[in-house]
Amino acid sequence: MPAGILLGRVALALGLSSVIGLEREVHRKPAGLRTVALVGVGAAVAMLVSKYGFADMTAKPVSFDPSRVAAQIVSGIGFLGAGLIFVHRESISGLTTAAIVWVTAAIGMACGAGLFVLAIGATAAHFIVTVGYAEVITRTPWLPFAPTKIDIVYADGHGVLRDVLQVLTDGGWSVSDIGLERARVEGNVSVSLTVTGKGAVSDVTSDLGDLAGVVSVAAKPVPLDV
Repeated sequence: MPAGILLGRVALALGLSSVIGLEREVHRKPAGLRTVALVGVGAAVAMLVSKYGFADMTAKPVSFDPSRVAAQIVSGIGFLGAGLIFVHRESISGLTTAAIVWVTAAIGMACGAGLFVLAIGATAAHFIVTVGYAEVITRTPWLPFAPTKIDIVYADGHGVLRDVLQVLTDGGWSVSDIGLERARVEGNVSVSLTVTGKGAVSDVTSDLGDLAGVVSVAAKPVPLDV
């Protein structure tokens, strides 16, 4: 295989993985431009070595299977992806980033194998999923996995937060994050709750607004961790 073709395949893997890595960098994810680009290039080089690195041994009675390297890449990249997943209380983050690292490795493998259309198509699919699907989920609040942020201001010292959590629980909502701070008005507390559930957001905000001691309630979709 001519060196120019080999380098061209590595360059394509670098370009496609860099585009994906740039999107990760913009979202300030743990695996950014450099990490994702290196995953793609490394996978491409491994595939090229697997396919063409033993040409000088064809005259010898040696048996080898080029597909073994592809299988080892898929297995090995799992360790890198596992290190990107974080669990905090009931929330899990990093799953999408780990999956993207895995897909980038597959794109690099496709470049190394000479499957250019497949590699470009997979890169396009990445953006359809991370950008397009995230927009669809954000705009479809009734989906059970679409998080909502509810900001509540209430009078301090009256056990309002307990009543708020009771209303959410009774309505089938799950609270994944709570943030408390003093409100601008003396004697009031502001709390931000990240919740998920199958009910209508307007219904639960109305119920929360009817609670004694609640001053204001506002809800808005939470951008997905993509």
